[in-house]
Amino acid sequence: MRVLIMLFLLVPILEIWFLVAAGRGIGWVPALLLCVLTGVIGAWLAKREGLQIFRLAQVQLSRGELPGEAILDGICVFMGGLLLLVPGFLTDIFGFLLLIPYTRGIAKLFIKRWLYKRIRNGQLNILTFNKFNRF
Repeated sequence: MRVLIMLFLLVPILEIWFLVAAGRGIGWVPALLLCVLTGVIGAWLAKREGLQIFRLAQVQLSRGELPGEAILDGICVFMGGLLLLVPGFLTDIFGFLLLIPYTRGIAKLFIKRWLYKRIRNGQLNILTFNKFNRF
């Protein structure tokens, strides 16, 4: 919880600082246009990657496979799209990193390690999800 509070305080401060620095360096109009351009390009890329992941999940499901990797890819693309909606350059950088397949693979490794650690420590119990599958 403390980490979230720090992120909610630190990220806007850094974003404002980067926007002001960009405005001083290249002017406020080009900085604003660059911010809008990254949002438009990011939305297009998120849509493209999201559709590819959806198709991959459909193929995996039709073969009787669990689309675990596709689900993680989808989570990363969704988070990247959300970060691109937030105005600013810092969140745009992280958003693009989650949309590019190679760097998304690195993020997926961190997510997998985090999930495995939580499962091993007993903080996340997969068996509790079976309560909802009693039909």
